[in-house]
Amino acid sequence: MGVPISSGKEFTGPGGVTREALGQSEAFLDFQERLSRVAPVNRPVLLIGERGTGKELAASRLHFLSGRWQGPLVALNCAALAPGLIEAELFGYEKGAFTGANQRRIGRFEVADGGTLFLDEIGSIPVEVQEKILRVVEYGSFERVGSPQSVEVDVRIIGATNADLVALADQRRFKQDLLDRLSFEVLALPPLRERQGDILLLADHFAARMTFEMGLEDLPGFSAAARAALEGYAWPGNVRELKNVVERAVYRADSAVISDIVFDPFPVSSEKKAPPQPVPADTTAAPAVEAEDLMEKPFKEAVEAFKLRLLKKALAATRYNQKLAAARLGLTYHQFRGLYRQFKKDLT
Repeated sequence: MGVPISSGKEFTGPGGVTREALGQSEAFLDFQERLSRVAPVNRPVLLIGERGTGKELAASRLHFLSGRWQGPLVALNCAALAPGLIEAELFGYEKGAFTGANQRRIGRFEVADGGTLFLDEIGSIPVEVQEKILRVVEYGSFERVGSPQSVEVDVRIIGATNADLVALADQRRFKQDLLDRLSFEVLALPPLRERQGDILLLADHFAARMTFEMGLEDLPGFSAAARAALEGYAWPGNVRELKNVVERAVYRADSAVISDIVFDPFPVSSEKKAPPQPVPADTTAAPAVEAEDLMEKPFKEAVEAFKLRLLKKALAATRYNQKLAAARLGLTYHQFRGLYRQFKKDLT
């Protein structure tokens, strides 16, 4: 396993907090290598990934590793605006263009001139606005809302989404021509569950940061059970969720060792909380042909093989969420972890 690396470039986020990408897994390093290779190339890039995987951090690194690093980096979350407001926000407007337009306002494209425009949740942009973006990509010019005068800009576009843009294009909800122009390079951010070795590295990093922020003298450590829980969780919210869970654990810790990890802080009433259900027979039982195959094995070997099959089926059915897989098998989480460790080499 290699030495942990960061992005090499830091930037100041909300509240003046310096943020950077951190990891040592093969998936993380491969992504960073691809990002570094395309960063100096003055072409659009699409960042594809689940929520919380760090698309904003990746966009920042693309900008600061490019020849535009001294220019502005302007971001817009397209999903945060009503569809009717996105055009004015991107391209600006002239005085009197619509009710309430009391003076000229320049848009994000003009603000980003000479630099980079990061369009987060780009899949939510209305098709009619996509037409104007396509014109900027192709010709470097556009018109403000309410003006026939062309404005020229030099902007590199980085788009990000967790939506399937190819499917949206097939449904005519995203312009195929624009998708073709923006996808000079498409970088897929690996989810945290695929970054083997990074979970505990990031957990220690976030714990140290939270300890410093709270003014604590001693950095609390994670118990073996807490570390196993962190590694066994599926992290649907990825790095953002991990950061929140670890910071909460540090804040709540009343000793030098953190043993209690709370993944979901919301209270659930006993009436609403469904008890773990065993896996239905039809989803765990091996087909008849497999059962006959097991009969040919010695008893102990057949039992072990059957356990492995059940484990594989439960993990596949729950998309490798170990807590859900344990519930499907009617096991406690600790029982499942023991079974998982027993067969780990046959599951990878």
